Amino acid sequence: MEEKQKNVLGEDLEECSKDPITGWFRDGCCNTDENDVGMHTV
Repeated sequence: MEEKQKNVLGEDLEECSKDPITGWFRDGCCNTDENDVGMHTV
């Protein structure tokens, strides 16, 4: 199982958008991986 990414408070990222679904993985969260070459994370 993949470990969830954390916010600056150390908490699991939460879904932030459903309509439209956003995010690199289109999962409603700001999860990224090495294939996301954009500069839009903190």
